[in-house]
Amino acid sequence: MKKNKYPICWAKENFSIKIFCSIPNIATGILIKADNAHFIVDPGDGILRDLNKDLKIKDILNISDVFVTHGHHDHVGGVWSLLTYLRVMNKKTPMVIHYPKGCLEIVHIYNAFMKVYSRSITYDIILREITGDKSFTSKKVLVKPFPVIHKEYLSDNKTTRQVPSLGYKFTFNNFKICYGGDTAYCEDLVKHAKGSDLAILEAGHDDDTPDDMHMTLSEANSIGRSAKEYFLVHVPEK
Repeated sequence: MKKNKYPICWAKENFSIKIFCSIPNIATGILIKADNAHFIVDPGDGILRDLNKDLKIKDILNISDVFVTHGHHDHVGGVWSLLTYLRVMNKKTPMVIHYPKGCLEIVHIYNAFMKVYSRSITYDIILREITGDKSFTSKKVLVKPFPVIHKEYLSDNKTTRQVPSLGYKFTFNNFKICYGGDTAYCEDLVKHAKGSDLAILEAGHDDDTPDDMHMTLSEANSIGRSAKEYFLVHVPEK
């Protein structure tokens, strides 16, 4: 188990993941590579800077899929700049943005982007709203979305509401990476983390009092021990 020393990297043969950062209320950014395929998960603020440090421009232009767990700013804050960069650099191949049903942030970012750039965009942006937990394949990677539990406070700072939220399990060449996104303890995450080659688990609650927004360190560790390896992320900065 490794915690909060970014970037965090893991690789098995030609399947790898790099977590550039995962800092609550600031930014998350994750890159997955599978052979020649490149996926982005939760493109928060700074994702362009991190991608340009790690990839050649041709590889950035060939990014095929973006996976969003939920619409909070620290997970989608870099979407606009990413879309704009790909347009300026003349991306030609399509890009699919996968996101949970009801994630209005992605829909509004897309609509605003198309309103501004529809006459000059060089590539197709495909929105793929995920409405269930059916697996699908992209670039030979099997992707299993699953529901997680994440809430947010309303303006009164007392009332909470459920946020459309997903975790993802990526399987390639029999290696499995489970990423829970932001979530409270939930059985779907327990099920999909178990036996994974790598589980990436947030521990955003700063004490041992469970709530319905984030996991505590003890909860995240208990799930992580069921995987072959695990990282704790989204841990509050001290």
